[in-house]
Amino acid sequence: MIELRNVSKWFGDFQVLNDCSTEVAKGEVVVVCGPSGSGKSTLAHIIMGRPGYEVTGGTILLDGVDVLALEPWERAQAGLYLALQYPVEVSGVFVQDVLVEAGAAAGRSADEIIEAMGSEADRIGFGREFLDRSLNLDLSGGEKKRNETLQLAVLRPKIAILDELDSGLDIDALREVSRRIEQLTNEVGLGVLAITHYSRLL
Repeated sequence: MIELRNVSKWFGDFQVLNDCSTEVAKGEVVVVCGPSGSGKSTLAHIIMGRPGYEVTGGTILLDGVDVLALEPWERAQAGLYLALQYPVEVSGVFVQDVLVEAGAAAGRSADEIIEAMGSEADRIGFGREFLDRSLNLDLSGGEKKRNETLQLAVLRPKIAILDELDSGLDIDALREVSRRIEQLTNEVGLGVLAITHYSRLL
């Protein structure tokens, strides 16, 4: 379970978050829905520890552990995953290499990760040829979101923060991606904090 208790964030004289409290339990989906500028993405960045997004009040606990005391990579290893609103393109760094290294850090074999990648690509309609490309390079918006979903499914975090995963997806891709995430809540007890503008993701 992840617990947010009275989380606040100021940027200078502007308060973006004011005593935000919620919790996401195993297998549960919690949705944050609201207009642009209401602090939704700021909340996601705070949870994952993006530089410049340190909280100015409150606490965040993952299974009772103080998340705010951890570096971003430590938060990831502890079981947090952020699917970005605008996934970054990284030339020369391949999807397979990223996931194999992440899997190794969690004690999983390269063969296991590679097999899971192929299986997940097929389940969400993501071409296997993209697995041998640089991370998100020359992918459409929808392909990038499928890639984020594939990484999520392969890495099997405890809690996934989905920052507008539905943006840039056509209706077919949205159906495949959202169904796969729903399956993960049932199969492995994935907890989801879904950030969106629209109810169509639900």
